[in-house]
Parts: sequence; structure tokens; C-alpha cells
Amino acid sequence: MNPIVEKVTQAIIERSKPLRTQYLADMQQAELKGPHRGTLSCGNLAHGFAACQPQEKQKLKLLDEANIAIVSSYNDMLSAHKPYEDYPNIIRKAVAEMGSIAQFAGGVPAMCDGVTQGQDGMELSLFSRDNIAQGAAIALSHNMFDAALFLGICDKIIPGLLIAALRFGHLPCLFVPAGPMPTGITNAQKAAVRQRFAKGEATRDELLEAESAAYHSAGTCTFYGTANSNQLLVEIMGLQLPGSSFVNPDSPLREALTRHTAQLATKTTALGKEFRPIYQVIDERSIVNAIVGLLATGGSTNHTMHIVAFARAAGIIINWDDFAELSKVVPLMTRIYPNGQADINHFQAAGGMAFLIEQLLKGGLLHEDVNTIAGKGLKLYTKEPFLDGDKVVWRDGVSKSLDEAVVRPIENPFSKEGGLSLLKGNLGRAVIKVSAVKEENRIIEAPAVVFHDQNDLANAIASGELKRDCVAVVRFQGPKALGMPELHKLTPYLGNLQDQGYKVALVTDGRMSGASGKVPAAIHLTPEALAGGLIAKIQDGDLVRLDAVEGTLSVLVSEAELAKRDAAECDLTRSHQGMGRELFSGQRMLVNGAEQGACSLFND
Repeated sequence: MNPIVEKVTQAIIERSKPLRTQYLADMQQAELKGPHRGTLSCGNLAHGFAACQPQEKQKLKLLDEANIAIVSSYNDMLSAHKPYEDYPNIIRKAVAEMGSIAQFAGGVPAMCDGVTQGQDGMELSLFSRDNIAQGAAIALSHNMFDAALFLGICDKIIPGLLIAALRFGHLPCLFVPAGPMPTGITNAQKAAVRQRFAKGEATRDELLEAESAAYHSAGTCTFYGTANSNQLLVEIMGLQLPGSSFVNPDSPLREALTRHTAQLATKTTALGKEFRPIYQVIDERSIVNAIVGLLATGGSTNHTMHIVAFARAAGIIINWDDFAELSKVVPLMTRIYPNGQADINHFQAAGGMAFLIEQLLKGGLLHEDVNTIAGKGLKLYTKEPFLDGDKVVWRDGVSKSLDEAVVRPIENPFSKEGGLSLLKGNLGRAVIKVSAVKEENRIIEAPAVVFHDQNDLANAIASGELKRDCVAVVRFQGPKALGMPELHKLTPYLGNLQDQGYKVALVTDGRMSGASGKVPAAIHLTPEALAGGLIAKIQDGDLVRLDAVEGTLSVLVSEAELAKRDAAECDLTRSHQGMGRELFSGQRMLVNGAEQGACSLFND
């Protein structure tokens, strides 16, 4: 093992001991109760299987066959979740072939940042993760189940489902992906039309045609944003079948993998000999593996919050220093849009997860001796699934990359350091996705231009008002202020300024997403403006320095001058009303900082 990976892992273990010890004790106590519907009264149980077939009722009465919960994020508006429409029937049939029962336990909401981008609904996006966790917990709270299958893919859905799964850690919990849509137009073509539209050189019809050609069928979006980062992390943590993340929907292999997962769930309950509850699968090493996978692929910046939140659900405490230390020794091994021009289907074709994991193991950067839903050891995940008749078989993955423009071997990475960095300075702490930022743009020192609304910044750029070097400061976007909306709408506008030769950066207490691109963006700044962060004292014209090489972020104003200034105020009343935002006032009050996961679920 790489000594830094070992060091960070040990630090997390020591830091987490009190909370982790309590978590394990809680899960072991829950496990001791056996098949959980056995604790229900006759009336409870009768309600729980009232809609079942007679033979299913008999099995549930006798407690000798497994009952598998299905928790799904299905809706047919969102492309990534549309494939889940037919999964419950596939799962019920596959489980019945094993002599067990599967019940649809509950659905959870699934919203799309792509649909709500730049809209009022985006301000509910991050909070939806905690709502999903609560919804999944309600689904499992009936105490009828011996294992759970979680059907989810996109941005906040997987982290929310993971939080719930880990709080029901006494159950085997397996995740079931649906896969990415086939490749549409190239990412370069899509980005070019977006930037032309931002300059007023393309019509809305042209833009809509390009967007529709990029996002064109069922499945996840093909760029490497939060959705596909989710799939990579869940697989590298051993909660999905090896090689299952990026198999396209509607393929025979996709359905066979779903059937295999469903049947595996019945084999790993406490009723059998292969009991693998999720609390025995996920530990500190698994969480470190997730961070390493994120860094090695330049994955979504959202996971600097999500990993913190779901690790906390398992009694594990991590912080951004862990990400920063690991980033120094984890090389960047992939170029997937927005870090390159290839999409996730190209990554899959070039070697995919099997090749990536094999290389990271070879470099001593992943813990191999972990538990997974497939068995002991991450080496199982260096294999790829194939169909042999109607059965899934696993064969060794490719031994060399089939396209080194997309994924490279450990000896020849794109960069010696990972795709994410920590920034620290008098402004606080922030994260930056550097994997898509050219080296000449990683240090920016320029006058601040301050905004309280992303639309005001977009309008200022579009009108030509900002044709100069500048650091755009967009504040009062944090979790307590607005629920931390994603500001990806700003990417083409800022990109246009950069293309004109200006030095440009973004500093915000909001998010910028897994699609963060070529403009250096210090995001998730904490403390946020509404919580006393110094970002609230920046004024137009102040010099701000963002240095992604040294990892610093500061406003170059004397402490004496800053002490004289009052923090700016922002009337957020209008942003707390409409589109359901008034229903989330409690979460805005309870939510903690970005580095603590921007989470409203835990009170410590």
C-alpha cells in the first residue's frame, strides 16, 4: 500500500473510533433479532403481506424464506430513471425463482439538476438528498425485510439511498444501476453550441437541437458528472456487481445483471450461509477507496460533500484534508468529459472499471482486502461481466488500455496528482476541480466583481460589461442561504470570457457540479456568507488570489481594513418562497457546512 493512503486511512480510523464503535454496536444489536418480521404482531404482519399471493403469504408466515425490499427512484420524466420502470417485475420474478419474495417497499423522489439548472427548483436539489434518505428509511421501517435492493443513479439519489442503507446496516444492501444512454453528438459539439448561444451567435432552436442530440434516450447523461461518478464510487466500494455500472439500458446483459443482483440478495441474507450485511461491507477502507476512485478520475466535486455525509451515516468521519492528502499521491488516470472529449461509453469501451481498479491496485492506491457484495477482496472487481447463454459470467478485464487518450495505465497517468484540490486561506476552505483546468489558468489574481445572483453575473458577461480580468464572486448561495444551488449555468459565460484572453475565475459558497469545466472555480466555500464567512466582506475591486498549485484562496486586503468592514447583507425572502422552497425552511436552519456534508440529518 502507498504509505500516504495507509496514513490517511489510519487517521480516519482513529478519528472515527467513538462514533464507529457506537455504529457497529447498534448494527450488531439490530442483527441479533433475526428475520425482522418475526418481531411483528399478527396484525402487523397481516398488514404487511395482505396484497401478496397465498403462497407468498405462507412463506412470510413461516419466516424461512427471504423477503427482499425494492426501493426505487423511478420516474419516467428523467432519462436515467426511466429504465427502472420494469425492474420490479424483473426482480420479483428472479427472486421467486430462488423461492423467495420481493416487495416494492417504497419510492423516493428523483430530481435532475440538468432540468432545474438556473431555475428556482435547483434550490431544492441538495436538500433532496436528505429527503431521499428519509424516504428510503420510511420504506424500510416496516421491518418486513431481510435484504434491500436500491434502484438509483443520479446526483443526490445515490448518496441519499446510501445514507439510508447504512442506517439499516444490519441488512444486506445491494445497488442496482441502469446504465448510461448511448453516445449522442460529441461533447465538443455540444459545448461549442452552448458557448455560441451565450454570445448570442446561436438561436434557441439551434441550442435545443444540440441539447436534444446529446440527451436523447433513456439512461444517464454520458458526461462524467455526478451521476456517473456515483456509479463509479458505488462499484469501487463493492456495492454493485463488478463491471455493472456502465452497461447500457435495454441490453440483454443489463437485464441479466439485474436478475443476478436480485438473486444474490436472497443468498446473502441472515437466513443463508453467505450473510453480508452492509455494515460489514462498508468500513474506513471502503470510504478511502471511494475517495481514491473519485480523485483518479477527476470525478464530481459534489462528492466532497456526499462522501462526507454517507460516511458519517456509517460512523466514519472524514474531512477535506483527507481528500487533499490523497490527491497528492493519486494520479489522474482518465480523461472523460468535461476533463476530456470522451464520454462514459468511451471509458467503458477502453477498459472501464476493471482496468481502472486493476491499475489502482497495482499502484497500491486501493485497499484490496475489503468485503463486497460479490465476496471478499476488490480483486473480484478487476473482472468484466459477459453473457453465457442467459447467465452472467465474469472474465479478466483487459490488461492494457484500449485507448490511452481516455484511460491510462498507472505508470503513465495524465497527471501525477488527482483531479480535485483543497484551497485554504483567509476566505476559508473551498474545493476546486483542476482536472479540466489548463496549467496556465490554475493561478488567477484579479479584481473581484461581486454578485448575489448568478443571473446578474450571466447578464453582466452577456452585455459586455465584464470584458476584463476578474474573479467573479457569487455569494449567499450556501446551504443555509439557498440550499446551495448548482451554478453550472455560468460555465459557458465564464468560458467565453476566458476564450477572449481574460484571466477569469469563480469564487462561490454555492456548487458548480460534476460538470465543472475549464474555468478555475473555488466552490463550496465555507464558512458561507450567511454563516459569517469572509466572502461576505469582499467588495468590488478587491484583489482576490486563487492558486490551485499551492492550494490557496485569499482576498488581498489587510486584516485591519477587513475588520472595519461590515458584512454584506442579502434579502433572501423571495428565494425562500415558491416552487416548494418554503417547505424546506427547517432544513435550511438545521443544515451544517459544506465540509461537514451540507447535511441536515445528524445533530453532531
